[in-house]
Amino acid sequence: MIKGLTISLTLNFKTKSMNTLIRIIITAILVLVIDYFMSGITVASFTTSILVAIVLALLNTFIKPLLIFFTFPVTILTLGLFLLVINAIIIILCSKIVGGFHVDSFWTALLFSIILSLSQSLMNGLTKEKK
Repeated sequence: MIKGLTISLTLNFKTKSMNTLIRIIITAILVLVIDYFMSGITVASFTTSILVAIVLALLNTFIKPLLIFFTFPVTILTLGLFLLVINAIIIILCSKIVGGFHVDSFWTALLFSIILSLSQSLMNGLTKEKK
């Protein structure tokens, strides 16, 4: 019984790790595609786009919840639209952290975050396993 549980937990961890890796690669590709079509965004290479995807994942995991918590009253007053501003701030922060990734302005970061979020949702919906 314990051995079966251990194997099940190990396989579950490997599956989650693989899904995370696939999402990072998809995000990196989307960053490159958006860079190609959108002016105001500069990505030096595929390696840089992978770093952008990893840093965005980390910022969205650790910093974004704090920003949402501290700006909760403003988010309520704007009916959630302030979350778009928070996403743009996360993109700008990522551009300050990752060398080779540059965003020209706040408005460019806002548009980039909207396009990236929509395309990530689309790609995650297409790659999700059917039950």
